[in-house]
Amino acid sequence: MTRSLCSKALWLILFITWPFSITIGQTGSPGTRNTMIISSKSFQHEGLIPVRYTCIGFNISPDISWSGIPRGTRSFALICNDPDAPSGTWIHWVLFNIPVSVNRLPENFQLGRVISESIKTGKNDSGLLGYYGPCPPSGIHRYYFRVYALDVILKADEGLSAAELEKLMEGHILGKGELMGKYQRR
Repeated sequence: MTRSLCSKALWLILFITWPFSITIGQTGSPGTRNTMIISSKSFQHEGLIPVRYTCIGFNISPDISWSGIPRGTRSFALICNDPDAPSGTWIHWVLFNIPVSVNRLPENFQLGRVISESIKTGKNDSGLLGYYGPCPPSGIHRYYFRVYALDVILKADEGLSAAELEKLMEGHILGKGELMGKYQRR
């Protein structure tokens, strides 16, 4: 294939997949075999998160979807955090026991609007269950939405912290992917 043809093929691939998906390198914990593709209709990877998804706006969760699901997956977990918070990493959203049949959380996802009754929510660092949007005191912050493919359905109650969930997931992560958005309060 000529260099010109290769270049055109690469541009075609970028055009087809732009703007809402990202594939990252192996980021899972030891033993992770697969990398998943995490995407959103709400914002681009490394792009700005619209105000509607923040504490200044409607404070609703963005649309999040995933693909590249590893064989043997029995459930998914999601953790959203801000590593740029002044007091250390701030947890914005914790979900677990998302069934393998679900590969998308719609905008403004709430457990009351049931996709599946098995989904459980953990506690964010605001002390609440569910999503709490970006709300940085100053400067631009990064928000990582990480989805984990697990080989188990976790035996745990709602209200877990992200640290407790991470401990339960140890040794059960088959794959992982992330989507990062940025936000700065104006």
